[in-house]
Amino acid sequence: MRSLRAILRRTSAPRLREPAASNANQVTAGVASTAFRSPQSQSLRVHSFVGKLNGPWHKRALQAFMIIVTAHLAEHLVQAYQVYVLKWPMHQARGVLGQVFPWLIHSEVLHYGYALIMLVGIWTLLPGFVGRSRTWWLAALVIQFWHHIEHALLQGQAIAGRTLFGAPVPTSIVQLWIPRLELHLLYNSVVFVPMIVAMYYHLFPSAPEATGMRCSCALHVGPGTA
Repeated sequence: MRSLRAILRRTSAPRLREPAASNANQVTAGVASTAFRSPQSQSLRVHSFVGKLNGPWHKRALQAFMIIVTAHLAEHLVQAYQVYVLKWPMHQARGVLGQVFPWLIHSEVLHYGYALIMLVGIWTLLPGFVGRSRTWWLAALVIQFWHHIEHALLQGQAIAGRTLFGAPVPTSIVQLWIPRLELHLLYNSVVFVPMIVAMYYHLFPSAPEATGMRCSCALHVGPGTA
C-alpha cells in the first residue's frame, strides 16, 4: 500500500504545477493582446472625439470656433479703419490687440498659426454638415487652404531670412497685385462669407437635410427639399 501511495504522489505532482504554468501563459497572452490592441484603442478614442465634435458637441464647438473667427476678422476690419478712416500710418495701425501687444502684428508665426488653426477647425467640423450647408462649408475650406498656403510662403521667407520676387519684405503671391492689409482682409472676408451661408443652412435645414444631421444645431426644419 505504501508503494502504491508513493506512485500516486509522483504521478499527481506534475499535474498540480500545470495550472500555474497555464495561468502564466494566460497573463502573458493577455499582456501581448493588450499591447497589440493599444494603437487601435487610441485610434478609436480619436475617432470617438471627432465624432462627438460633429455630433452632440457640434453646436458648442461651432459657437466657440465662430467666436474666434469673427474676432480675428474684426481685428482686420479695425486695422483697415485705422488706416482709411483715422488716417494712421501703417506701422501704427495694429488693430486692437496689436496696440497692447505690438509684436503680434509683426509675428509671421502667429499669422501662420492662426491660418493653420482655422484650416484644421473648418476641416474637423466639416463632417457635421450635410446638404447645402456642407457645400458652402467645403467652399470655405478650399479658400482657407489657399489662404494658409499664402501664409506658409510668408512664414518660410521669415525663417529663411530671404524674400521672394525681389521684395524688401516677405511677400506672398497675390500680394504682388494687392497690398497685404487689403489682401488679408479680403481673404478672411471671402472665407467668412461661405461659412455664414453654411451656418444658415445648418441652422435652418430642409427636412431631408435634417434627417442626416447628427447634432442638435437646427433651430427650425423647413418642409422644402434639399
